[in-house]
Amino acid sequence: MSDSLKGARVALLEARRESELASLVRRHGGEPACVPALREVERDCEESAARAIDVTAKEGAVVALATGVGLGRWLAVAATLHRREELHAALAKATVVCRGPKPVAVLKREGLTATVRAPAPHTTKEFLAALDGVDVHDRDAVFIHDGGGARTVPDAITARGARVVEVHPYAWALPEDVAPLQGLVMDIIGARIDAVAFTTQIQAKHLFDVAESLGSRQALAAALHGRVTVVAIGPTTARTLADLGAPPHVVPVQSSMGAMIVALAKSLSKTGAPH
Repeated sequence: MSDSLKGARVALLEARRESELASLVRRHGGEPACVPALREVERDCEESAARAIDVTAKEGAVVALATGVGLGRWLAVAATLHRREELHAALAKATVVCRGPKPVAVLKREGLTATVRAPAPHTTKEFLAALDGVDVHDRDAVFIHDGGGARTVPDAITARGARVVEVHPYAWALPEDVAPLQGLVMDIIGARIDAVAFTTQIQAKHLFDVAESLGSRQALAAALHGRVTVVAIGPTTARTLADLGAPPHVVPVQSSMGAMIVALAKSLSKTGAPH
């Protein structure tokens, strides 16, 4: 393997696919330090989920999916309401717009297809551009939020004349036990971590929130801005890190975990040592 992490200790904050990312780090010659920075908390959304099923069944309905997990949760809630088949049939007729590959994969698992797919790197910018190609004026629409609950997309659809029902299937929260994250903050500041890989913007926000609670926010930013190599999976996460005072040193062209670790290995191979 030409590019190697050269034994670098790489902090991973991923929660859903922690083992997969850790394997990638080991395969490229690094030592993973796994400290999940978030957990998914299911929200009580039966009422909005039911309204969204009603809307999806209407003629000309548009469904915008920001998340695969959220779509899966919506389907699960529909099942508890004994309306899963109804939702499945409605999605088959609706105009379905997906932000990234994860909701597309959930649809495929259900035997359904996306009408419109936002192109890579699947940020809000591409999602909005994909929705620009769909006439939503005076149409009923459903927006399935991810755990962040950002208002940019539903507000944009509403501004274009759609009647929007929003569903918040889950939320992102800090881990119940934040001690490992507190330890990671101190390890980063204490030069015991060589690189940190961020796969979502919320990971960055949570890490800085924990640092703030320790009175170490500035020290964390200084470490991430200096000797520790920071890699972000894509432009949205990169912008958040920059806003937090820790602009990433590495951002892969393709927004995937594999491309992220390859780009990190390439960077460390060029420098000959951790940043």
